[in-house]
Amino acid sequence: MRRALLEIPGIELAVIAPDSNRSATARSITTRRPLWVEEVEFGDGSSGFATDGTPVDCVRFATLGLIEFQPELIVSGINHGSNLGDDITYSGTVAAALEGIVLGIPAIAVSQQADRAGLSYHHQGSFDFARVASFTARIVEQLDTFPMPPETLININCPAGDVKGARVTRLGKRRYNDALELQEEEPSGRRRYRIYGMEPSYVPEDGTDLTAVYEGFLSLTPVHFDLTDVSGIEALSRFDFERLLRPAARELD
Repeated sequence: MRRALLEIPGIELAVIAPDSNRSATARSITTRRPLWVEEVEFGDGSSGFATDGTPVDCVRFATLGLIEFQPELIVSGINHGSNLGDDITYSGTVAAALEGIVLGIPAIAVSQQADRAGLSYHHQGSFDFARVASFTARIVEQLDTFPMPPETLININCPAGDVKGARVTRLGKRRYNDALELQEEEPSGRRRYRIYGMEPSYVPEDGTDLTAVYEGFLSLTPVHFDLTDVSGIEALSRFDFERLLRPAARELD
């Protein structure tokens, strides 16, 4: 992704990344200790920063002065493995992009499906990032004309192998095949369990990101941070909550 973005004329690029895998860290931040940062040289003479923080911490570093300019766009990824449907709430890759739009910065999250992994969480086979890196760089190059919705990130997922085309999608629905599996038990009674499976399925629905990637299409999903259920506000407003407060107020008196 870095190499593809550097091919854009006039781009000013900074790289800040976790120093090891941060899968499924979601929007976690590091508040109880200071963070280490190390400058890392790339083979072309440029450099970036590695930190022992989370993906969200990386975005905060960028906006708080670790780099010499204020970012105008966050590109998060490319992640090893897709981030689709309900999974995006667990994803550190998508979380970094979410942090961008929280701070008022347009953002793109990019993920690549592994060969032979299907839609599971196994990273079996190899990754070919070239196509999705080039595709994302072309979006960045055309940001002046690309319709980036305000306060909305674009979540890009690329299938493995041949790409049949690109689809604009909504988030799909995962079916998690989790189970409580005892792995180890100590004489003291302490037990060790595995509770998350690696082979989830999904609800096959037209128009979703999961279906698009499964069928071999690159998926682009606009995602915003406002989780408010607007219709729910109207429904809840019809309930007399003041009635529930009155007994509590008498008890306080």
